Amino acid sequence: MPSQVPAYELNQGTQHSILLSITLHLFPGALATALYVILAPKLNLLGLPSILTFLVIAVLVVIPIELSVLFVAGYRLQKKISLDKVISYREPLPRSQYLILVPSLLIWAIIGYTAVAAPIDALMLKHLFSWFPDQLRLDEIITNLSNYSENTLILTLVIGFLVNGLLGPIVEELYFRGYLLPCISRFGKWAPLLNTTLFSIYHFFTPWQLFSRIVGLLPLYYVVWWKKNIYIGIWVHCLMNSIATIFMALAVMI
Repeated sequence: MPSQVPAYELNQGTQHSILLSITLHLFPGALATALYVILAPKLNLLGLPSILTFLVIAVLVVIPIELSVLFVAGYRLQKKISLDKVISYREPLPRSQYLILVPSLLIWAIIGYTAVAAPIDALMLKHLFSWFPDQLRLDEIITNLSNYSENTLILTLVIGFLVNGLLGPIVEELYFRGYLLPCISRFGKWAPLLNTTLFSIYHFFTPWQLFSRIVGLLPLYYVVWWKKNIYIGIWVHCLMNSIATIFMALAVMI
């Protein structure tokens, strides 16, 4: 009797064209960046940090777009609102592998971002993106701390933890690794590299960090692809973003 393919693995049989894949990878980030460039300077004059503007755009625009793509794909497969056959890479793993892989990949991501790639980011920002307005940098909240009220700072940090530390990473992993990565699985071992590169470009609002994202995240997404398990990516992504938010909170509050 032939073995049945789990419902959540059926999505791997659907392969996107290169053009469609690039569009689905990049469109949410491109739209968010365009809105950010338009709205952030205006809201900044009203006393709102640029990063708060971007977090609101993420909640109201980026996350709904990515979830809509997933639910539309689910409806096409099942004729009902469901993600069961859309999200792939949900193979179970022993707890021991999570305990080894998640901390190891988290440590590498932090080292990749800070020690390995940070000097290159700095050079890119200085020589290639020196024209980028300081007002649109997400860390301007730290350099312009006195411009914002205590309540605004607290609100920004709370929303930062919820959106950047939890909701955003979960939706991004479902969208980019649970859906888009399996849809380019025909590229074999090159699929994680393509997916990671496009995911890095998707962050149009910090273009000088392209290299650091690839360096920091590529091992993680190769493991997700190898183990066929998006939960590793969700754990590492949430922890990494939460740690970054904690450091921002310390810089703001101390």
